[in-house]
Amino acid sequence: MAVQLKTNQTLTLKIKRLGINGEGIAYYKRLIIFVTGALPNETVVARITKATPRFAEASLVKITKKSPNRITPPCPVYEECGGCQLQHLAYNKQLDFKKDLLRQALEKYKPEGYQTFDLRDTLGMDEPWHYRNKAQFQLRKNKKTKQVEAGLYQADSHQLVPLKDCLVQEPTTQKVINVVTKLLTKYDLPIYDERTNSGILRTLMVRIGIETGEVQLVLITKTKKLPQANALIREINQRLPEVVSIMQNIQDKKTSVIMGDETIHLWGQEVINEKINEVSFELSPRAFFQLNPQQTKVLYQEALKALDLSTPKTVVDAYCGVGTIGLSLAKQAKEVRGMDIIPQAIDDAKKNAAALNLNNTHYEVGTAEELLPKWLKAGFSPDAIIVDPPRTGLDTKLLQAIQTTPSPQMVYISCNVSTLARDLVSLAKIYRIDYLQSVDMFPQTARCEVVVKLSKK
Repeated sequence: MAVQLKTNQTLTLKIKRLGINGEGIAYYKRLIIFVTGALPNETVVARITKATPRFAEASLVKITKKSPNRITPPCPVYEECGGCQLQHLAYNKQLDFKKDLLRQALEKYKPEGYQTFDLRDTLGMDEPWHYRNKAQFQLRKNKKTKQVEAGLYQADSHQLVPLKDCLVQEPTTQKVINVVTKLLTKYDLPIYDERTNSGILRTLMVRIGIETGEVQLVLITKTKKLPQANALIREINQRLPEVVSIMQNIQDKKTSVIMGDETIHLWGQEVINEKINEVSFELSPRAFFQLNPQQTKVLYQEALKALDLSTPKTVVDAYCGVGTIGLSLAKQAKEVRGMDIIPQAIDDAKKNAAALNLNNTHYEVGTAEELLPKWLKAGFSPDAIIVDPPRTGLDTKLLQAIQTTPSPQMVYISCNVSTLARDLVSLAKIYRIDYLQSVDMFPQTARCEVVVKLSKK
C-alpha cells in the first residue's frame, strides 16, 4: 500500500537523479517525490506542495548535504522566472543530465535492444549563455509605476517577471525589447490586460539574424488598430538602426498561442536574413527557425554525418519548415524533397532554394503522412528520410507510411526524448538504431535535442 503524504508536510530526502523538467527525484517509502531545485546526491529538507497517491511534488526548504556540482545561478530572477531550470547545476553536469534524460526515456518505453544502444556524450557549447536569437516577451502595465514592463511568466502561472537582462538571450534582442518597452510607456500605448480582455499590445517578438545582424520587431496586438504607430516607428528608426523590419501580428483570441494568423507589414523589410553553414535563409515573422543558430550548425552537421552522403542520395525532409536542414545538404544530395503544412514556410523554402541556385529540390505544402505515400505511388523512392518533428513526435499515419515502405536510411532529429523513445518502439522493429547523439541546443534549461541514425535491417 503506497503511503499518502499531506500538503505542507516536511521530509528529509535523498535525491537520486534529475527528472524531465530538471527537478530532483527522491523516494519516500517507494513513493516518487519531485523536488524543485534539488540535485542528485543531495540530502534536503523539502515541503510537500502537492500530494497524490502516485507521486508528490515538494519545494526545497534547505540543503543539509550539498552536491559538489551545485553553483550559484548568475541570474537574479532565476528562481521566479521559470525560463531556465538548470542554472544551479555546473554546465558539464548539465550535459551529463541530458544524456541521462535520454536513457530514462528509453528505459521507460523499452524499444527493442535499447539496453545496447550507443548513447553518445552530449555536445555542448563553449559559451553556454546569450545564445537565443529570438525573444517573445509578454507585456503588462505596472499599475504602481505606470511603466510598461516586458518579461516572461513565472512557471505555471500568469504572473509576469519583468526582464531587463536575460542571460540566455542574444544581447541585441534584449536591448531592442528594453528600448521599445520604454517607448510604449512614452507614447502611452494601451497594453493588453488579460483579466479585463482590454487594451491592444500583448507581446513583443524580436528576432536577430546572428550572421547578418539584421533585427525584426513584431508587435503582437489584440486589434488591427495601433495608435501612435508612425511616431513609434519613427523613434524606433532613430534609436535602433539595427531594426530593419517592423511587423504587426494580430492575435484576437483569448489563448496562450502567441501569434495569430494575420501579419501586417509596418515598415522596412518584410523578412530578415540569416545564414547557417553557408546557406542563407529569409525569415518571415511566423517562420519556424532554430533558436540557437550556433548549435544548429552542430546539429545539422551531425544530421549530415548520420546521412553519410559520400554517395549522393535522394532525401525526404519531412517537417521541412523554411528548408533549413534539406538545403544545408542539397549540394551533396541527388534530390531533396520537403513538405510542411505552413504555406508561407514552403514559399520561403522555395525562395531560399532559388537563391542558392539549387535545381534538385522540390517543396510542397501538406503533411508528410499525405505526401509521402503519394510520392511513393508516383514512383519516387527516397534513399533516406530526415524527420524533425514537433515536440509531439511523429504522426501515427507517417509512422505507418514509413513502416510500410521504409527508406534504407533514416535520421530522426528530436526535441523531446519521451516522444522519441515512444516512436523508436515502432521504428526499432524495422531499423537498426546505429547511435543516438545528444546536442545541447538550450543550455541552462532541461530541454535536449537528439540526432538518431537508423539503418534498415
